[in-house]
Amino acid sequence: MAVLTILHYPDERLRQPGRKVEALTDELRQLIDDMAETMYAAPGVGLAATQVGQLWQLFVVDCAAEGEPSDLRVFVNPEILDKQGTVTFDEGCLSFPGAREEVERAERVRVRAQDRDGKWFELEAEGLLAIAIQHEYDHLQGVLMIDRLGPLKKRLLHRKMLRRDTQPTA
Repeated sequence: MAVLTILHYPDERLRQPGRKVEALTDELRQLIDDMAETMYAAPGVGLAATQVGQLWQLFVVDCAAEGEPSDLRVFVNPEILDKQGTVTFDEGCLSFPGAREEVERAERVRVRAQDRDGKWFELEAEGLLAIAIQHEYDHLQGVLMIDRLGPLKKRLLHRKMLRRDTQPTA
């Protein structure tokens, strides 16, 4: 397994939607493993293929609490079938290093996807798992956390990310 490079905003590749996975090849399974290793190394709770420059409709999430066993979940060709309620959550994103913003999401979701072996499943999720699913699903559509903010917060986050890119490194 390998730790992949995570694309950072404002990289335009983050705006490209992922393509449907027609067949789960050994190469795509390796990508899934590398994405999981990258997510854990970052550390984060989710990572979409588009965030590592791979234009596939797939993401990984692991919302296990600190000290709990891993709960890695793989979502290939995901579709959000239903959303219920609303909740505001203090989200971070591996493509926006150091940023945290209040984002409104559905409180509960029902998603249909394939696992790493291509088997279809449905899952109802709430809490952090529901938030992570919606966040990573957005990435697959080319939608970023910044797109869910109001005009002022969007402008401030954009400037913060641009300043980060121009800071001298030691």
